[in-house]
Amino acid sequence: MCGTCGCGEHHHHDHDHEHGHEHHHLHHHDEGKVITLEQDILQRNNLLAERNRGYFEAKHIFCLNLMSSPGSGKTTLLEETIRRLTAGAASGQSSQIYVIEGDQQTSNDADRIAALNVPVFQVNTGTGCHLEADMVNHAVKHLNPSDGSILFVENVGNLVCPAMFDLGEAKKVVIVSTTEGDDKPLKYPHIFLEADICIINKIDLAPYLETDVETLRSNALKVNHHLQLFEVSATKGTGMDVWCDWLVAECTKCK
Repeated sequence: MCGTCGCGEHHHHDHDHEHGHEHHHLHHHDEGKVITLEQDILQRNNLLAERNRGYFEAKHIFCLNLMSSPGSGKTTLLEETIRRLTAGAASGQSSQIYVIEGDQQTSNDADRIAALNVPVFQVNTGTGCHLEADMVNHAVKHLNPSDGSILFVENVGNLVCPAMFDLGEAKKVVIVSTTEGDDKPLKYPHIFLEADICIINKIDLAPYLETDVETLRSNALKVNHHLQLFEVSATKGTGMDVWCDWLVAECTKCK
């Protein structure tokens, strides 16, 4: 259960009936309280998100919010992206990189990023299933990113709540892997609808799965025809140059 956005707080009463199915009731008085609470939380979050956005724009920082389910290869994708961008930075083709890592527990992913000599700040959300604008604001104060830099925010692995919370990012990126099946955009449409970018990861595994990459692309575009799509294999390197070239070009626009 998320202790912040309220997901899971609806009361589920399971009643045994002779006709053999369950009823899940949300009492009307509780429903009104939940909706009001959610609106208040989102309103407060959005105000701080706009402050974050103003700060990023003033300092020409290109901020991306990376969202996915657990196991999509999000951290591996980020590691390989950093390696390639860092190599470009050595030749003057890229910017300083900073990372905010969101997880319920541990600093495992932050440790992986730190091993690449990139400034990283770990946010542990406990029971929370997503990052919020105030968490990003707190992390940014510690990181103090330089002007013209790239800030990656790796959100908590979840395909529902992260899409609801604006962090002040320039782009929302949803990452889906071929191992998750080609119907994931239809099952979790809101996050694909909110995203600007969709990265299909682990395309090297597609021949060994029942997932059809073209169907996955088509389903994502059915939900949001404005999506910009990239097909990559973070482990094999396929498609990574195209993705990184896009990042460099977009970061340049911010300056």
